[in-house]
Amino acid sequence: MSTADLQIPPGTPPAQLRELLRGWIAANAPQGLSDILDWRARVDLPGSVMRAVSEEQHAQAQRHPLFREWEERCLQARLVCPAWPEEYGGRGWEAPEMTVLDEEFFRAGLPRVDRVQGESMVGPSIILHGTDDQKRRLLPSILSGEHRYCQGFSEPGAGSDLASARTRGVIEGDEVVITGQKVWTSRFATANMIFVLCRTNTDAPKHRGLSYVIVPFTPGENGIDARPIRQMTGAEEFAEVFFDGTRARLDNVIGGLGEGWRVVQSTLAFERAAAGRATTMLVQSRERELAALVELARARGRDRDPVVRQQLAWAHTQVRLLRASWERTVSEVAAGREPGPQLSTWKLFWSEYHLKLGALALDIAGTDALLRPEGPGHPVDPWQDAFLVAHSGTVYAGTSEVQRNILGEGVLRLPREPRQAGAR
Repeated sequence: MSTADLQIPPGTPPAQLRELLRGWIAANAPQGLSDILDWRARVDLPGSVMRAVSEEQHAQAQRHPLFREWEERCLQARLVCPAWPEEYGGRGWEAPEMTVLDEEFFRAGLPRVDRVQGESMVGPSIILHGTDDQKRRLLPSILSGEHRYCQGFSEPGAGSDLASARTRGVIEGDEVVITGQKVWTSRFATANMIFVLCRTNTDAPKHRGLSYVIVPFTPGENGIDARPIRQMTGAEEFAEVFFDGTRARLDNVIGGLGEGWRVVQSTLAFERAAAGRATTMLVQSRERELAALVELARARGRDRDPVVRQQLAWAHTQVRLLRASWERTVSEVAAGREPGPQLSTWKLFWSEYHLKLGALALDIAGTDALLRPEGPGHPVDPWQDAFLVAHSGTVYAGTSEVQRNILGEGVLRLPREPRQAGAR
C-alpha cells in the first residue's frame, strides 16, 4: 500500500478506520524509525515517568532523515492536522477518529506528526476568523512545519483573567508595535512564531480593546527577550517573554483590531476540543507508568508487601477506570452528543489519582527518593519528577477546587459557594 492508497471515506466506522490505518502504517513506516527514539515517551505530557525523552532529544530526532521521510508520507496521506477541514489539507476528523489514529501510532511505536499549538489552537482560529489572505499565507506554513508556535496570553497580573492583559500594541503605519510581558510560555525553546494578545485600544472596555496578533518569535532580535523559568524539578519548560517595541505586520491581526477577545475565546475552545488527543496520550502513558511502577516494586522487593500490593491493585483499578471513562466520552461524541459534566469529573479524577500515585512511587522507591541525583541544574529522577509535577496537575486546566465547584453547583445543584461582599 502506498500513500496514495489511503482512501478513507467520511463516516468510516472506527473498527474499519483502525484496520485501514494499521495497514497503511505497516506499508509506509520507514525501517528503523522506531529505533531512533522511544516515540511513546511523549515529551508533551507533563508529570509522567514515561516522559524519558527531553524536548531537545525529541527535536533532534525530528531532524533525522527517517523522520523527514515519515513526515512527508504523512503529509501526502493527509495525516498531519487531520482535524482541519479538507479544504485546508485535513480530513475533518473529530475525537473518535483522532483517538484511533493516536492509538495506532502508539501501538506501532511511531510518532504522529503533529504541529502542536499551531495545529490545535492557532490554525483553527485562523480558519474561523482569518481573512482569505491570512489563510493563504499562514496555514500552509503550519501544515508543513515551517512555523512552530508558542502562546503569548498569560501575564504576571493576568493569568486566568486574560481580559486584564496590559501588553500594549500601538499601530504605526502597516505595523503593530508591541510592548509588554508574557509568562508561562511553553514550547518557547523550539518555537519561531508566537500568537500574542495585546491591548490596542486603551479607551475601550477591557474585553473590547484587545487584538490577537501573529508575531515571528525571534528571541534576541526585534525587541524580544525570552527568559527560561526554572521549575522545582530542575527543568525549564516555560519562559517569561518580554516585548520591547516588537514589530509585527498589521495584516497579521486575526479577526480585526479590537476583536481579540472573540478570537481568544475560540482559541481556548479549540484547546479544550484538542484535549481528546492529550487524553488518549494520558491514558496510554498512565498504563505504561503503572507497569513501570510494578517493576520498581519488584526490583526493590516491595512486591511481596501486602500493603504495597493493595496500593498497586488500587492504582490498576484507577487506570482501568480512566480508560473506561474516556472511551465513554469518545462514544458520546461519535453518537453526536456533547460530553457532559464528566469532563470535569475526568480532570479531577486523573489529577488527584496522579498525586497519590506519585506519593506511592516515592514510598516504594524508599530512602533513595529523598536525594536528588548528582549533576548540574538540580536534576531529579523520573519518579521524583512524577511526584513533583503531579502537584501542578491539580492546578492547570482548572484547579481541583474549581472542578468541584462546577460539579457541585452545575450537576448536584448545590448552593453556590458564598462570595465575600465586594468580591468580583
